[in-house]
Amino acid sequence: MPKPTPSPSTHAFAACEAEFNSGGGRSGRFYSLPKLAEQFPNVKRLPVSLRIVLESVLRNCDGKKVTPEHVAELANWSPTGKRDTEIPFVVARVVLQDFTGVPLLADLAAMRNVAAAAGKNPKAIEPLVPVDLVVDHSVMIDHYGTKNALDLNMKLEFQRNQERYEFMKWGMQAFDTFGVVPPGFGIVHQVNLEYLARGVHKTATGKVYYPDSLVGTDSHTTMINGIGVVGWGVGGIEAEAGMLGQPVYFLTPDVVGFELSGQLREGVTATDLVLTVTELLRKEKVVGKFVEFFGAGTASLSVPDRATIGNMAPEYGATMGFFPVDEKTIEYFKGTGRTKAEIEAFEAYFRAQGLFGVAMPGELDYSQVVKLDLGSVVPSLAGPKRPQDRIEITNLSSKFAELFSLPVPANGFNQPAELLHKRYTTPSGLDIGNGDVLIAAITSCTNTSNPSVLLAAGLLAKKAVEAGLKVKPHIKTSLAPGSRIVTEYLTKAGLLPYLEKLGFTLAAYGCTTCIGNAGDLAPEINEAITANNLVSAAVLSGNRNFEARIHPNLKANFLASPPLVVAYAIAGNVMVDLMTQPVGKGKKGRDIYLGDIWPTSDEIHALMRYAMNPKAFRENYEQVAEKPGKLWKKIEGVKGQVYDWPKSSYIAQPPFFEQFAQEPSFTHAGVTGARVMALFGDSITTDHISPAGSIKETSPAGQYLKSLGVLKADFNSYGSRRGNHEVMMRGTFANVRIKNLMIPPGADGSREEGGVTLYQPSGEKKFIYDAAMAYIAAGVPTVIFGGEEYGTGSSRDWAAKGTQLLGIKAVIARSFERIHRSNLVGMGVLPLQFKGTESWETLGLKGDETIDVIIDGELAPQRDAKLVITRADGTTQTTTLILRIDTPIEVDYYKHGGILPFVLRQLLAA
Repeated sequence: MPKPTPSPSTHAFAACEAEFNSGGGRSGRFYSLPKLAEQFPNVKRLPVSLRIVLESVLRNCDGKKVTPEHVAELANWSPTGKRDTEIPFVVARVVLQDFTGVPLLADLAAMRNVAAAAGKNPKAIEPLVPVDLVVDHSVMIDHYGTKNALDLNMKLEFQRNQERYEFMKWGMQAFDTFGVVPPGFGIVHQVNLEYLARGVHKTATGKVYYPDSLVGTDSHTTMINGIGVVGWGVGGIEAEAGMLGQPVYFLTPDVVGFELSGQLREGVTATDLVLTVTELLRKEKVVGKFVEFFGAGTASLSVPDRATIGNMAPEYGATMGFFPVDEKTIEYFKGTGRTKAEIEAFEAYFRAQGLFGVAMPGELDYSQVVKLDLGSVVPSLAGPKRPQDRIEITNLSSKFAELFSLPVPANGFNQPAELLHKRYTTPSGLDIGNGDVLIAAITSCTNTSNPSVLLAAGLLAKKAVEAGLKVKPHIKTSLAPGSRIVTEYLTKAGLLPYLEKLGFTLAAYGCTTCIGNAGDLAPEINEAITANNLVSAAVLSGNRNFEARIHPNLKANFLASPPLVVAYAIAGNVMVDLMTQPVGKGKKGRDIYLGDIWPTSDEIHALMRYAMNPKAFRENYEQVAEKPGKLWKKIEGVKGQVYDWPKSSYIAQPPFFEQFAQEPSFTHAGVTGARVMALFGDSITTDHISPAGSIKETSPAGQYLKSLGVLKADFNSYGSRRGNHEVMMRGTFANVRIKNLMIPPGADGSREEGGVTLYQPSGEKKFIYDAAMAYIAAGVPTVIFGGEEYGTGSSRDWAAKGTQLLGIKAVIARSFERIHRSNLVGMGVLPLQFKGTESWETLGLKGDETIDVIIDGELAPQRDAKLVITRADGTTQTTTLILRIDTPIEVDYYKHGGILPFVLRQLLAA
C-alpha cells in the first residue's frame, strides 16, 4: 500500500490541505502548492519539476524524516544557490526491470532470513510502496529473419531463465505489494508509459490525491518524464531503501531550462532531435541536474517525442529531462486507454496545483537556459562508441574513414589506412570488409516508444521492397518493439510484411541488441573479423553503444532512427554516403537513392490513427493478469514467506548480511596500506565495471560455471545471472574492452584489453578476480583509480556490489556519474575525487605503490581527505582529495557498512 500521509492534526503544514473538484462531480483533498505559496511566494516561480518534488516533501512532512525545514528550504530554492542541502523525496512507487530486479528481490529475501533468524516477523521486510517488475531484459536474438523467430526466442528465454522466473513467482506470493509483468509484453519504460503510470494516486483512505512519481532500477526510467512524472533511475540498492520506507535523498539540484522553438523540418525524426539534444547538453555539463523543457517548440511536441528525449537523460547526464503536463499529455492518456475518471482527476489535480501547461519564456526561474531551434536539427547518427558523439548523416562515411586510422585515445580504431577498403572472403564465399553493417536492429526503449519513427521505418521498407531493394542475408536484422501495440499498428497499417521481407521480422518484445542481447554472429563471420582485425559495424535504434556492449567483435556501433537502421541494412556499409550515393540497386539495376524511399511527414501522419487506439491498449494490458501466456503459467515458484534457497546457478543467497549485528561496527573512515587494483582512463562505464553481455569460457565466471557442470551453451548472459554473486563478482572488471593502464603498453603502443592486473609486490599478471581473492586472503585492502565520468552508463548495482565483494575499499577518480557514486556509498565503498587538474597521471602513479586515505576528525559530507602515496622506492607524496559522500544520510549509510544494513537495522528495531 502507498505510504500513509501524516494526518492533518500532526502535519506541520496542515493549513495547506485543501479540496478540489476531481471531475464528474467528485471532490478530493490535496496538499495545495498555491496555499503554500501564500507563505513562500517564491513557489510560484519554481520550475514545475521542483514543485512536484516540493509537493511530496510538503505532504510527507512528519517532523522526523521530513521536517518543516526541508519544506522551507525547497520552497525558497534559488536558481543559483549553494547546493549542499539534501531533499528527502518520498516516491509514489518503484519500477524494476528483471536484470536489476532479481538481485533486489534476492536482497529482500536475505533480509527476511535475517529477520527470521532473529526471531522477528519476516513480514517486517515488506515494500511500503507498490513495486512493479517488468521482465524485459532476458530475451535474446538467437533466431531472426523468420516468421517463428519470436516463438523460438521466447522458448529459449524460458528454458534459460526458469530458475529466475520461479524466484519471481515466489516473490509475487511472498510480498503483498510486489507485482510482475511477465515476459513478452514489452520494455519496462514503454509498459510504464502506457500502463503503469496513473497520473495521480490516492492515499489508502482515498481522501488525499498526489501526483505520480517513482524511481526505477534502470537509467532510462526518465522516459516517464515525457508525461510530467518526476522519476529517474537509481541503483537497486537505493530503490530497495525507497521500497522499505526510506525517502530517496538527493542534493537540491540546479534546474536547467531548455527552450525549444520552431518546428522540425521535413524528413527529420525525433531520433535526430534527441541526438542533437544529447550532444548539446553533454557540452553544457548538466550531470546531476534537472533539465526542464519549455517554450512554444516544447508545447508542439507529441508525448512520444517528449518521451524519446526524456529517455536519453542518462546520455546527456541529467537526473531528468522533464516535460510538464498539458493538453498533449491528456490526449496521450486518452489514446492509451486510461479511464475517463482517471483522466478527469489527473487534469483537475494539475490545474488545481497550478502545474498544468508548458511554461513560456520568462514565466519561471531556471539556473541557466539552453536554447534550440527545432528547425536547425538535421538527420544524424551517434557513435561509434558513445551516444553523445553525434555525426550528421552527410559526414558518416568520411568520419568512419577518419576514425579508422586515428589512435584509440582520439576515439579511433588505430588501423593502417591502406586496409580501409580491403575485402575478405570467408570459406563459404561471404564478402566481408571494414564498415560492413553486420547487425541492424530496431530495438530498445528509445525509439520503440515513438509511432512516428516506427511507421517511418515501415513506410521506408514498403518503398524499398517495391523498388526492388534487398538486405544481404548475412546481416543480422531484428525488430524488437517496446510494446505489443507496435506490432498491432504496423500490421493494421499494412507495413509489417514489408519489414519482414527485408529481414526485420518480429524477434522479441524486450530490450535486446541495445543491452548486448543481440545474440551471436555466425562463426565464420566472427572468425573473419578476428582474423583480419576488421572494424565492423552495428546500426541500431538504441540509446547505448559503449564498447563491447552490442557485440564483443563489433567495434563501430551507431545509434540511428528506425528508418535509418533499415536504410543502412540495405546499403550494407556505413561508408556508403546515403546523401549522395545510392542505397542500392533496384529493379532492372536502377540506382535507388534515400530520397526515393524516405517517407514524407504527410504519409506518416496519415497512418498515426492506427497507433493510438484506446481499446487495443486496454485489451493488451488486461492480459497481464488474465492471460500472461502459457510459458509463464507453467512456471511454479516455492511457497512461503521465507525463501529456502534451493540449489541454483542463477540464484544464491547474497553475502551482504553475513555476520550481521544490530549495532554497526564502524570505528573510523579511511584506508591503510592498500594496493592499487587498477589505473583507468576516462569514461569507464558501468558496462566496463559490471558484468554484462556474454560469459567467456576462459574467464573466471566461465570457469566457475563449468566447475558446476554448466555447459557453455547454457552459460546465458551475466545479466541473467545477477542473482548469483559468485558469478557476478568473477565478472566484475572483466569486460573484454576494459584497459587497465598499469599494464605496460606493447611495442606498438597498444594497450592490452580485458580484466587483468599486476599483483603486488610480485608484479605477476592475474585476472582482477584472482588478484582480489589473493589480496583478501592476505588481508590487504585495494583501491581503484579512474579519470573523468567514472561509472557513467546503466544504473547497475553490481558495478558497486562487485567492487565491494572484490575487497576494493575506495575509488579515486576525476569525476563520478551520479548513480554509480551513490551506489558505491550504498555498498560501503569510499568515492574520492581529485581536486583541480590533478589526476593519477599527474601524480605519476604506476600501480606498484601503497596507498593510504586519511580522514582526520568527524566524517562529514564533501570534506577533504588526504591521499598518501608510498612508492616502491619508499618515497612518499601527499595530496588532498574531496570525499564524495555528499549528504548527511550518506554518512549514516557508510557508517553502517552500506544502505542495506542501515535499513535492515531500522526495520528490525521497529
